[in-house]
This record gives sequence, C-alpha cells and structure tokens, in this order.
Amino acid sequence: MSRKAKRTEGGTTSNALLGLLSMGPMSGYDIRALIGRSIGYFWSESYGQIYPGLKRLAAAGLVEKKTERQKGRPDRHVYSLTAAGRMRLKEWLKLPVTSEPPRNELLLKLFFGGHVPHSVSREHVTEFLEEHEQALKTYAAIAKDLRKDADGAEVPFYLMTLSLGKHGSDASVKWARETLKKLDELEKHKGGRR
Repeated sequence: MSRKAKRTEGGTTSNALLGLLSMGPMSGYDIRALIGRSIGYFWSESYGQIYPGLKRLAAAGLVEKKTERQKGRPDRHVYSLTAAGRMRLKEWLKLPVTSEPPRNELLLKLFFGGHVPHSVSREHVTEFLEEHEQALKTYAAIAKDLRKDADGAEVPFYLMTLSLGKHGSDASVKWARETLKKLDELEKHKGGRR
C-alpha cells in the first residue's frame, strides 16, 4: 500500500479516532466528550462522523467493540484499539502532513466589508477579539491542569499543540486590535457613512 493510499483510506476522521482510542477504550459518546476538552480546539468530529467512522474501523479490524449491558438504559458500546489499529495509527503519524486550504468567514466578510457600514465589520471583529481573549484564558487553565500531570508521557505533546493555539490566539488578538483601530480611522475619514 502506498503512502498516499494509507493517508486517504478512511480519511482523517478514522485516524483521529484511532489516536483518541490510543488514550483508552471509549464509547462514541466518550470520544465526542474527549474531543470537546482536548483536540476540539483544533480538530472537530461530529457524532455523524464518529459513529460511522467507528463502524468502518471495526469492520477493518482496527478497533474492537464490546457491548456493556446497562440496567434501564441502552447498551453501551465501548471501542478499543486492536494491535492492527495501533500499527495503523503509528503508520499514519509518520506520513507527511497535508495542508488543507483555510476557510475563514470573518476574513471573507471583511474582504467585502466595503459594501456595508463600518460598524458591521467592527461588530464582527469585536466578537472575534472577545473569542480569542477568552480562548487565551481557557488555554492558560488547560496548561495549568496538564502541568499537574507532568509525569504523563503524552503531556509534553499536549502542551505543544496547546502552545500553537495560544500563539494563534495571541496573534489574533493583536490583529483584531489593529483592525479595530483601522476601522476607527476609516470611520473618521468617511464620517461614518458608506
């Protein structure tokens, strides 16, 4: 199998699921919850991607499903990596990273911002600024929690990914403040009219 074939077979959802299951056996619900407090800051998977992905991985023998009976509640399906799944994860981790074209609705709207009053663009940029200021607080809290578990072999890697998020939010806050200042200047020069 070629390096490219390994990359695309099952897509990145399958590889993300293998990585998450390397942390321990989980149900689809557990996986979605873990995404929200870990890789969700840079990678997203919905239930509509998780459950079909788990089914494909089980059919391929990369994960194993065990059903846990629960009294008065639906059965719980718990997935764990097989030896083949762990090998597949390691192979995928060694492949070169593929870049996906970015999609940023804020920048798209700002690019065409000459068609609306400056206040519209200002509102969008202000919301963006507030999101990234909050993200910086969240990243700091996560880093503090991770450092409590400094003995974990995975912790330095978690902190590396967190660091990129922090640097990105730092840059986004700086950009947003500069952009708001520029919008203020445009407002003064145009008298607030479009």
